[in-house]
Amino acid sequence: MSLFVPNRYRGKLIVVEGIDGSGKSTQISLLSHWLRSEGYAVAFSEWNSSPLVRQATRRGKRKEMFTPTTFSLIHATDFADRMESYILPLVKSGAIVCADRYAYTAFARDVARGVGRRWVRNLYRFAMHPNLSFYFRVPLDVALGRILGGRDALKYYEAGMDLGLARDVEESFRIFQGRILDEYDAMAQEMGFQIVDATLPIEEQQARMREIVVNALGDSLKNGILHLPAGGEFNGPATPPAVL
Repeated sequence: MSLFVPNRYRGKLIVVEGIDGSGKSTQISLLSHWLRSEGYAVAFSEWNSSPLVRQATRRGKRKEMFTPTTFSLIHATDFADRMESYILPLVKSGAIVCADRYAYTAFARDVARGVGRRWVRNLYRFAMHPNLSFYFRVPLDVALGRILGGRDALKYYEAGMDLGLARDVEESFRIFQGRILDEYDAMAQEMGFQIVDATLPIEEQQARMREIVVNALGDSLKNGILHLPAGGEFNGPATPPAVL
């Protein structure tokens, strides 16, 4: 029995997963631009971007108020709102939704924080089953190097500092993200992830993604997906900005 609700609509849902610094956001952005260039109606969705809980999420992070359970619940609320008001209507209309993180992020992060695996999965049983789920696998040292090379400091919750894993923020990140990596690896086969080596050049990763999309969805892309006229714009529901 599937964990999620089957997608019985014309549109498609493509998601990417991976630890912070895996490069998945770059790859899903490139894929969405390519699909648009092919004439498909494409929309983009980000994790933790619902306006419904934006202020509460920001306040909780700023004041470091979240427990593992409350963090899990607020993300589930955010996800439910985006699913019902944004992702589902778009897929019903025949569009392709490209999602930067999906419920699998909660399955990995929340369990890494000590929340029960069965409890977390039950929270997301209402979610639509993606047509394709990519997992960008990267070693911890590579991920840490990419993140520190792009900004000055690691974020408190990103590094798992709320868990008391280590006093040093980089060491805490290494331990916490290692736990998340273990969860992703453990569920990769069960969830049917398309695994991409995230240490390869960006162009090679993108070529692999496109190849998988064409092979897995080729016929349905030609016959079922909403197409745009040349130079046309897709005016689907406005996507809310991500919570930083």
